[in-house]
Amino acid sequence: MRIALAAALALTLVSSPAGAAPAAPTVSLLPPDAVTHHTIELDGHTIAYTARAGVLLMRDGASNPLATMFYTAFTAGNSRTRPVTFFYNGGPGSATIWLRMGSFAPMRVVVTNGGMTPPAPFRLVSNQYTLLDKTDLVFIDMPASGYGRIWPKADAKSVFGTDNDVSMFAQFIEQYLTRFGRWNSPHFLFGESYGTPRSAMLAAALERDGVSVNGVVLQSAILNEGLASPQIYGGGDTTDWQYVFDLPSEAAGAWYYHMVPGAPRSLNAYVADVEHFALTSYRQALLEGSMLSPDEFDSMARQVAYYTGLSPQYVRNSNLRVSGADFLAQLRRREGETEGFYDSRYHLFMIDREVDQPQLEASDASIDAAFVSTWNDYVRTDLHFVTSLPYLTGAYAAIQAAGGWDFTHDGASPPLNAAPDMAEALTYDPHLRVFSANGYYDLVTPFLATVYTLNHLNIAPPLQAHIAYGFYPSGHMLYLNVDALAQFHRDLERWYTQTLAGH
Repeated sequence: MRIALAAALALTLVSSPAGAAPAAPTVSLLPPDAVTHHTIELDGHTIAYTARAGVLLMRDGASNPLATMFYTAFTAGNSRTRPVTFFYNGGPGSATIWLRMGSFAPMRVVVTNGGMTPPAPFRLVSNQYTLLDKTDLVFIDMPASGYGRIWPKADAKSVFGTDNDVSMFAQFIEQYLTRFGRWNSPHFLFGESYGTPRSAMLAAALERDGVSVNGVVLQSAILNEGLASPQIYGGGDTTDWQYVFDLPSEAAGAWYYHMVPGAPRSLNAYVADVEHFALTSYRQALLEGSMLSPDEFDSMARQVAYYTGLSPQYVRNSNLRVSGADFLAQLRRREGETEGFYDSRYHLFMIDREVDQPQLEASDASIDAAFVSTWNDYVRTDLHFVTSLPYLTGAYAAIQAAGGWDFTHDGASPPLNAAPDMAEALTYDPHLRVFSANGYYDLVTPFLATVYTLNHLNIAPPLQAHIAYGFYPSGHMLYLNVDALAQFHRDLERWYTQTLAGH
């Protein structure tokens, strides 16, 4: 990825004699939009839609070019008051290829659910779970990802970073609304992973700019990184809360691999039982620390071992505190396999059986080639977007070259906490609705941490009722399990209907 980015930037300028003005770019950073027309059959009805692939130019406060952002928009009909939803992935640094090719766009790539996807040729199919019947869909790649680039001679540090990123996305959305006459449409934000704190901050920022936001979908949320595992987020939670939040997601993984004797057949019922235990007896035991009696300690170790599928002795040796990374390294060590952080249903053989943390991400190994290869074919063959720039699945090399991502937000040092922004957005606009979608097998953004965060926004009780939840038998990328995608789709169809009706 680092090499691809360097090559792409090298293509943008040609050499010029010493002292001469730089020559014009040999590869256009503003290729023309590609507009194509398609149809899709949904529930016996034919929906005609337009696909537009293009880039928008972001500028600084002095109108100097900063960066381009690539997007694909799928719009049905010509109504200027039809709902429009803006989608983006996270990272920070990720392009939005994952949501675009896997979730609710009119087409999606087929991957193996919970296992390794076979090699090419891959299958791209009409997506019966698209939300196009409810809303127009705009998938946005962050600057320096996708076909977007930092503008030549622009300061990348003014693009990357928490507050700069919100400014870029707000500018993109306002440009899009202006260019296509969508200011009076109902507006929705849909973020995955880091896209969820982006959504919280973006909703508040847009409201301050006078842009209405009807609804926000938080998929696999991490609004408060101060409650997260330092093994994943660095500088995250150093108290015992991380173990409380991880336990139900660890237990779900153990349940999936049939390592919990006598467990209920219902995953929902089992997880609810573990969640109650985590927030009550387990949390209290961790609070007591060395004051816990030997009998109580031993009883707690056996209970944690039962829920996680680990040995009681390992739990004792861990002082009752099993992080997500430790759990994944230990669960099936005897089989020589490790599970995915993002989705513990996926697993790979271990290179080194003695490591303390997984070395490779199993879900990435399963889907990366399918998503990237299929997208590169689809964007050229079906969407007819023409550019010689390579598609970058992430802006990580550019971020590193710029000195890294600045997580400072509104003057507050990391860890990032966007929960106050979510509270502000809900309070500023009491009509705003939020849908929180969570995967049981996700150890990167454990669902219990999300529920805890959203239950502690300190907002008025009537506004708290505006937050709805969905829980699914999948991981971080909920749509990788087609059954979960179908359930997620049904929940969102109902939520969009209720939100647009003002309920």
